[in-house]
Amino acid sequence: MFQVPWSDYAPALLDGLERTVAYTVASFAGAVVLGLVLALLRLSGRRILRLPAAAYTEIFKNIPLLAIIFVTYFGLASVGLKLGVFEAGCVSLIVFYAAYLSEIFRAAIAGVHSGQQEAAQALGLGWISTFVQVILPQAFRSALPGTNTMFVDLLKSTSLLVTISAAELMSEGRLITSATFRALEVYLVIAAIYFALCYPLSQGLLWLERQIRAGVPLSPKRRRRLRAARALLAEKGALA
Repeated sequence: MFQVPWSDYAPALLDGLERTVAYTVASFAGAVVLGLVLALLRLSGRRILRLPAAAYTEIFKNIPLLAIIFVTYFGLASVGLKLGVFEAGCVSLIVFYAAYLSEIFRAAIAGVHSGQQEAAQALGLGWISTFVQVILPQAFRSALPGTNTMFVDLLKSTSLLVTISAAELMSEGRLITSATFRALEVYLVIAAIYFALCYPLSQGLLWLERQIRAGVPLSPKRRRRLRAARALLAEKGALA
């Protein structure tokens, strides 16, 4: 079955893998930022901010990603706004996944009990400090499962960029197929590479989710605080 000289195509596959990772990281970072902004706008008490954000979310949730890719790369070029392949691919993924992430973030932030904000204000914290130090950490725990799912899904969706010859894994697979005429073998290998990327990533994110839900301190600062608190409790116990 395996008759493709894979050693000859290994550099191309490696380059496609690097581009796939680059698309994923850049697009997910942009989608998180835009999704958080949209979530905050949708939670605003002002209709002039809330309604456009809601319209954006509903529009991009109900348009296929492939259509967005075509509009971004081919459609904008027809009116004089030509984007490079990498920029068009990232913009398409960002605007699409930001709509879904905004729903996840909005539900997580809204799920934080209002008493938490009132308690923070009673302690004299401003709105920004309250959001960053009180609301956001609690919302992060709730948003983590959905966010992890979107991250893995975005990685798989980079394969749709083959339609604009983005030189990612699927594009390289198409080129290898054209050269070898071994479509079944090539696409099975490409699928296996995607699985080798997505499965460990999903399991690692699941482990991270469990660690956070269990209250395990992940940052060095939190670890130092926990050690200091334990040492103080031990000292008080010894004095007692």
